[in-house]
Amino acid sequence: MKLRIQNGRLIDPSQGIDTVTDLFIDNQKIVAIGHAPEGFDEAEILDASGLWVLPGLVDLAVSLREPGQTQKGSIATEGRAAVAGGVTTLICPPDTRPIVDTPAVAALIQDKADDAGMANVFPLGALTQGLEGAQLSNMVALTDAGCVALSNHRHPMASTKVLARALEYAATHDLLVVFHPDESSLSEGGCAHEGLVSTMHVLAGIPEEAETIALMRDLLLVKKTGVRAHFARLSCAKSVEMIANAKASGLDVTADVAVHNLLLNDQVLGRFDGQYHVLPPLRSDEDRLTLIEGIKAGVISAICSDHQPHEKMAKIAPFAATEPGMANVEILLPLAMQLMDEGDLDFSTVLTCLTSGPAGCFGLEAGSLSVGSFADFILFDSTARWVWSYETRKTKGHNSPYLEEEFVGRVMATYISGQRVYQVV
Repeated sequence: MKLRIQNGRLIDPSQGIDTVTDLFIDNQKIVAIGHAPEGFDEAEILDASGLWVLPGLVDLAVSLREPGQTQKGSIATEGRAAVAGGVTTLICPPDTRPIVDTPAVAALIQDKADDAGMANVFPLGALTQGLEGAQLSNMVALTDAGCVALSNHRHPMASTKVLARALEYAATHDLLVVFHPDESSLSEGGCAHEGLVSTMHVLAGIPEEAETIALMRDLLLVKKTGVRAHFARLSCAKSVEMIANAKASGLDVTADVAVHNLLLNDQVLGRFDGQYHVLPPLRSDEDRLTLIEGIKAGVISAICSDHQPHEKMAKIAPFAATEPGMANVEILLPLAMQLMDEGDLDFSTVLTCLTSGPAGCFGLEAGSLSVGSFADFILFDSTARWVWSYETRKTKGHNSPYLEEEFVGRVMATYISGQRVYQVV
C-alpha cells in the first residue's frame, strides 16, 4: 500500500530535518521526503495538518512481564501501552519466568509479540544461566535467536572472575553487554538514596558508591576485554563523569537514563508513596541536574521509560516493602518534554535520546525517517491537553505517580511499517 503523509511538521534529528513537508511510503518503507518519487500514484493520503510527524520511539527498557508474571502485564497489554506512547521498537529485560537464558524463551517472546501485532520487540539474553551469576549462558545461541545483547540485569555475579570470563567470551564474538552497575553488598536492603531525606524518614539508604564502585570495576573490565558495553539506568553525578572519561579515553561504551531520574529527586519520598520506589533510587537534585548535563554533553545517549508494570497490591504496603518500578511507557514522550518546559533541554536533543540515540546504542535499524528505512512513525499533537487515567490506560500496571495527571502533548497515531497500530479514538 502506498501512503502519503502531507502537511505535517516532519521532525527527524538524525537527518537534521524540521519542516512542514510530505512523507511518502510504499511497501512498508519510506521512499521519499518532500516530493513524490516517479510513478508514485494512487496513494492513500493522510492529512497531518497541525501535527508533528516523528520517528517512532525506541525504548531500551520495557518489562513485558510475560512469560511468568501475567498478573502484572503481558506482551499484548504492554505492547498496546508501548504503541499508545509512540514506542515502535522496544527492548525487554531477561528477568522473565523462565529467564531468557535459552533460545526457546527468546523465540517465545518474539513470536507472541508478532502475534500481538504491536511494537517491534527485541529481548535481552541472560548473561548467565538463570541470572544466577555463576555459569555462563549460551550467548551465541541467544544472539542467533534474536537477543540484541546480553545482561545479568540487576542480579549480582558470583565473582569478578566470572564476570571477566563472560566479557571475554562476549568480546570474542563481538556481542554487546548491558551493565546495571550495582554493588549488591552496598545496596542490599536499601530502598532510597542514602542522604538527608532517607535519614530523616528512616528509610534504608542505597549509597551512590553502590553504583560508582560497580561502574569503576565494570569499566576496568571493559578496557581489559575490549567488549562492547552499554551502561543502563545511570543515577549518580559521579557516574556521568566516569562514563565521560571512559568515552574520552576511547572505550566503546554508551549509557542511558530513566526518564523519572531526570524529573524527580529524593525529596518526593517524604510522601512515603510507594509509587516513587524505584531502582536505582531517585537521588539528589544535584545528581538529577548532572544527568541532564550528561545528556546535553552527549555522554548519555538515551532516555528510557524503565517501564515496570505492577498489580495494585504490589504498591500497597509501607514504602520499603513495596515492589520497585514505575509503569510509564505510555507517557514517555510528554514526560520527556517536561524537560523542555523547565528549559533544560531542547526538543531536538530530547527526541534524539528517544529515537536514533537508543537505536545507535544497540545497532538497531530504527529511530529515523530516512529514505529506505521502515516506515515506523508517530503523529503527535504538541498542544493537546489530556488526562492519563486509570480507565483509559493501556498498560495493566497500576503503578505510576502520574496517573490521573494532565499532560500537554499526545501521540495521536502510531504506525509500524506503514500500518497504523494505534489511534486516539
